[in-house]
Amino acid sequence: MFELAGMFLGGLGLFLLAVAMITDGLKLSAGEALRGILASSTRTRLRGVLSGALVTALVQSSSAVTVATIGFVNAGLLSLGQSFGIVYGANIGTTMTGWIVAAVGFSFKVEAFALPLVGAGMLLRLLRPTSRFAAFGEAIAGFGLFFIGIDVLQEAFAAFALSVDVAGFAPQGGLGLVLYVLLGFAMTVLTQSSSAALALTLTAAGGGVLALNAAAAMVIGANVGTTSTAALAVIGATPNARRVAAAHVCFNLLTGGVALLLLPLMLLAVDRGGAALGLAAIPTVALALFHTSFNILGVALMWPLTPWLARFLARHFGTRAEGLALPQYLDRNVLGTPDLALRALCLELARASELVRSRSIEIMSAEAPAREVVEQGMALESLVEAVETFATDLGATRLPDDRRGELTNALRINTYLEEVTRLGSALLDARDDVEAVLRAPVLPRVTAFQAGIVDYLRACDPAAPGFSGETLDANYDALREQWHDLKAVMLEAAARHQLPVGSLNAALEALRGCLRMAEQLAKAAERLRALGVEAPSPVLPAGPQPAQSGEPGEGPWEGPRKEPTPEAEPGVAAETRPGPERQPEPGPETKDGAGA
Repeated sequence: MFELAGMFLGGLGLFLLAVAMITDGLKLSAGEALRGILASSTRTRLRGVLSGALVTALVQSSSAVTVATIGFVNAGLLSLGQSFGIVYGANIGTTMTGWIVAAVGFSFKVEAFALPLVGAGMLLRLLRPTSRFAAFGEAIAGFGLFFIGIDVLQEAFAAFALSVDVAGFAPQGGLGLVLYVLLGFAMTVLTQSSSAALALTLTAAGGGVLALNAAAAMVIGANVGTTSTAALAVIGATPNARRVAAAHVCFNLLTGGVALLLLPLMLLAVDRGGAALGLAAIPTVALALFHTSFNILGVALMWPLTPWLARFLARHFGTRAEGLALPQYLDRNVLGTPDLALRALCLELARASELVRSRSIEIMSAEAPAREVVEQGMALESLVEAVETFATDLGATRLPDDRRGELTNALRINTYLEEVTRLGSALLDARDDVEAVLRAPVLPRVTAFQAGIVDYLRACDPAAPGFSGETLDANYDALREQWHDLKAVMLEAAARHQLPVGSLNAALEALRGCLRMAEQLAKAAERLRALGVEAPSPVLPAGPQPAQSGEPGEGPWEGPRKEPTPEAEPGVAAETRPGPERQPEPGPETKDGAGA
């Protein structure tokens, strides 16, 4: 019995190692090509299904494909609706494991081709250790180990069937089938690989340990259990990531539930269909055909429900930051009325300005900004793009010449807000470097400079009764001098080895970005004041905000970014600040202390 346990564990270990080598090897050697297939083959939902199935069959990991899909959705390469096709296809592609196991069950020597694959793959890795060929060789060796692992598992289960009365493993009624479903689910959760659970189930059935209906129930459980990987991967992730994972769970639960309810009919249909196709009447082939059939049935069932599912998920798993990204005043219906459209544009800009200012103050004030502050950055980037798209569309209408100056002014304000948002996100990224230089020689000066920036940002409120461009000018000049003094002290401290040189450049650039952030926000505030628009309250009701139009979960003005009006038209509102605009600070310092 101990020998059987050793064979079982060894075969399982070889199989899991093989899957990891195949997945990692193909991702490293052909990752760009595989990602290109996923990203470019989703013009229609059907093409998404086909590309998802193809890539999953190659890498032998539906989880890897699902995680990649989540990344594409977050990067804006795929819409939420397009990602569903890939998720459906990944479930079909993972059935390739069953067919490989079934193929090994035929009478031929696995060693005849598996061992040469291992040897050829490792030889390729040794000859080209630093190239893509090394990763490709690892994938080839993984395929060889894949077959060897399955072969070892088959031998273990065949020996187990001879030494144990397997009649007791037959399911007893509906409750027995449910228990086998739960067993398949648990195997997938424990191994974090539905392919491993399928290989174990099919080899057990092929060895006579499991009855066909019990093995089919375990296949259903393994298919549902694969959702655990996606569910664990999106803990604390973005809303879109949670939506893709939720679609994955919905698909697998529906598919598994229908397959379990129709299990006797489906096994009968598989038996008749296999005979019609000329397939061998052995348990592994029947189970592979069953697995493929009920996943295709699941796609057919989910196909008409996908638009509804997309809308449902778009209304859930949202965050407050996502709600902020939705324009509140922009409406395409008012584009034909320039006065109303310009008013809506200015109101949205005022709202965006207040959101950007509040976020910037929180970034500068908080020791460890909450995750929501980080997510607000992406939301505000989307809002800024939506405002720019609306402004560009407004410029393409029959806008009177005497109002085009206001439009140009609005585009400039939007550009300022875009840069402040980017600088705030860059400051978050550089927080560790800034904290690394907060040591005794410079700590009081850095703290004083940051406090001065916060006070300045609070003063950049165009709706405040005491708002004054002249006061902002004077305060900015004082901050600029404070920055030059701080920079000199930091460089001198670094030269004396009192500060870590490795973090110095990044910290200086981050602190310089604070000054730039204050400058750009002041410009936006003064131009908003010139337009005579006060900032409306950005506070939204609690809870996720519903999508307004377009793709589920997207704002009504999102889309390809358009170029803003290039030159100012006559009538542009002049800068309220006297003299030329402030010049930006010089670029980042070099490690030896050179720079502006």
